Amino acid sequence: MSEEALVALLSLIGTLAGSFGGIITSNRLTAYRIEQLEKRVEKHNGLVERTYQLEEDMQVEKEKIKVINNRIRDLEELHKPR
Repeated sequence: MSEEALVALLSLIGTLAGSFGGIITSNRLTAYRIEQLEKRVEKHNGLVERTYQLEEDMQVEKEKIKVINNRIRDLEELHKPR
């Protein structure tokens, strides 16, 4: 085998190894970043769900306050001096 062919073959092997190494490293980094984004999305979704639950709870409490205020008004009317 000639010297030029050997150099070309070694260059090809080095180029392929470097390319595959870069692809594998890039793939791992992308997978890691996607995993981190998924964790952030899960946290965000949990926050949104808790916010909706708090809003529902707040509506229930507002309704309770309205009922209490009506009862107080009725009691004040009942015990109002005439």
